[in-house]
Amino acid sequence: MSSAGTTGGDDPLQRAIWRLRSRGCWSDAAALLSPRTDDPAAAVQRTALLVERCLFTGQGWAEAEDALRTAEAVAGDDDQRGAAACERGQLAYAATVLGVRDRADEARSALGRAAALLSPDSRTRPLLDFRRGLVAEHLADAPQAAAPAYRRAHAGAEAQGDILLLSFTWRHLAGLALRDGELAQARHGFQESLRIREELGFLVGTAPALAALAEAEPEPEATRLRAEARRLFHLLGGIPTWLAAHLHPTPA
Repeated sequence: MSSAGTTGGDDPLQRAIWRLRSRGCWSDAAALLSPRTDDPAAAVQRTALLVERCLFTGQGWAEAEDALRTAEAVAGDDDQRGAAACERGQLAYAATVLGVRDRADEARSALGRAAALLSPDSRTRPLLDFRRGLVAEHLADAPQAAAPAYRRAHAGAEAQGDILLLSFTWRHLAGLALRDGELAQARHGFQESLRIREELGFLVGTAPALAALAEAEPEPEATRLRAEARRLFHLLGGIPTWLAAHLHPTPA
């Protein structure tokens, strides 16, 4: 869920990374950065791509760990060390939430270390706030703590123009609203998340956005949205893997 390697602007390398990442080709995207791993920013971005692959596919853990150790080794200041710690926290979170290994304590510790290292105006700060919200909601089952973290991330993403991160904060704030029975608020947030992902061409994240919106829509719209989510899910070879249970629930 990192904002690294978004649409890329005028940078040909970043545009190429975005095209690959948005279609779920994280290994190919990371390979474009392999010659530049002595550059702290490139090392963190490469790590972020490989960590995102772990979260979406449940595979590639060893490669992500290797990339993370490289990013930690080449970091030269507190902001760079904080960015690497943020990725360590996300990798530990992914391993825990996907049931690979319980690394919840490591996730909390790494994100706490990132919070201590990053300056208040760091570009990584909104992403860190978002990830601390994820840990609060999904590892600690504390939505009351997740909500303010998501709101800080949302405000920071707006201030920095991080449109992709906004798609994540909209979706997770909407999920909390749905949990509280605020249907109209949830529907709006899910719609905004889907709109952003479609406009950016973030194909690999569109099926989850469709499925999430289906939870807040009445029939027959909910069925139509799930059908479109299934089509994209299969088109991308079953990515993200965790979405399968939501699209093909086991009969009671």
